[in-house]
Amino acid sequence: MAQTLRHDVKDLALAPEGVRRIAWADRQMPVLAAIRERFEREQPLAGHRISACLHVTTETANLARTLSAGGADVVLCASNPLSTQDDVAAALVEEYGVAVFAIKGEDNDTYYRHIEAAVDHRPHLTMDDGADVIGVLHSARREQLGDVIAGTEETTTGVIRLKALERDGKLGFPVIAVNEARTKHLFDNRYGTGQSTIDGIIRATNVLLAGKRFVVAGYGWTGRGVAMRARGMGAHVIVTEVDPLRALEAAMDGYEVLPMEAAAAIGDLFCTATGDKNVVTRAHMERMKDGAILSNTGHFNVEIEIGALRDLAVETREARAMVDEFTMADGRRLYLIGEGRLVNLAAAEGHPALVMDMSFANQALSAEWVIQNAATLERKVYDVPREIDDEIARLKLATMGIDIDTLTEEQAHYLASWDEGT
Repeated sequence: MAQTLRHDVKDLALAPEGVRRIAWADRQMPVLAAIRERFEREQPLAGHRISACLHVTTETANLARTLSAGGADVVLCASNPLSTQDDVAAALVEEYGVAVFAIKGEDNDTYYRHIEAAVDHRPHLTMDDGADVIGVLHSARREQLGDVIAGTEETTTGVIRLKALERDGKLGFPVIAVNEARTKHLFDNRYGTGQSTIDGIIRATNVLLAGKRFVVAGYGWTGRGVAMRARGMGAHVIVTEVDPLRALEAAMDGYEVLPMEAAAAIGDLFCTATGDKNVVTRAHMERMKDGAILSNTGHFNVEIEIGALRDLAVETREARAMVDEFTMADGRRLYLIGEGRLVNLAAAEGHPALVMDMSFANQALSAEWVIQNAATLERKVYDVPREIDDEIARLKLATMGIDIDTLTEEQAHYLASWDEGT
């Protein structure tokens, strides 16, 4: 299949470094590599155009390679203005024949122009991390909805948006909620985001976490991971929540649970992980102590009320790369990492490849599955089929050299029966 050759990246001369880093990540992604080898033989995606709006990282590059190996014509754009690794974008264009529209630090207009370029590809399949491509298709490009077989969605925020579309009866094609796969959210969101968020905060600030009061807003799988890793670094972790069950779970896990109003006055570091807007507000900032550091690991930069932070400041300057200092009228200084965007990608490299191996295996196998089952799918949000989830877990265990037990015939019968008891 002829590859699309259009692109907009920072510098194609960066490609050799990108190739080296993509190869390094590939060594930590054996499940995806096995899928890529099979795809190359079987060509299950042949004849299909894919528009992907994902973080342009080394791990994503190996997903794009896998989709291309399966016969797809792939266009990739960034799902966040600060998440692109420019050397990776260059390598995908130069070495792997993937059209990429992504530049780290691109302004808002460029960001949406790149999404439009991905939609111009007239996709049969969409892959989103935040539902931006699907959003454009459902608003400005509705005439293209009939061309799309299905989509996949990588993140909690995107799934929320898509389920809202489905509830309103406006979803134009079936979507697989990759984020809901157990081999995605139980591992990527918890272990991947947990580690990479702490990595981003430390890279950006070089602060010592031990002994600090670290406030985590939200105790979903991402919040759990961040809290766990912050505690592991010696921080005193405070959790804020609106969900009583999650708040109870955080308390039972040994964390202090407070309303944000109370936590704001005592926290040293804040990290939002809710997927909602205005979680840290002007009122909270007015209570924060001098030197408080704010960050966000949710998908969009709406969780911290950044406009209010700017309004409160009498002076703003860059304190360090990726860290802005806001001086208040009373002399207090608050610090914001990565413009309030995903701190693990703005200030670090995102999830480790070992965990993204499972997330992107879900993406690749879901793309194959929707093509095979397109005729029977309705315009709704589907979970990843259980057999795909289980197979990825089995493959991952095998690549880690871990064996597990299997049920005997007697045990399987017992679990499936109702008439055997004490």
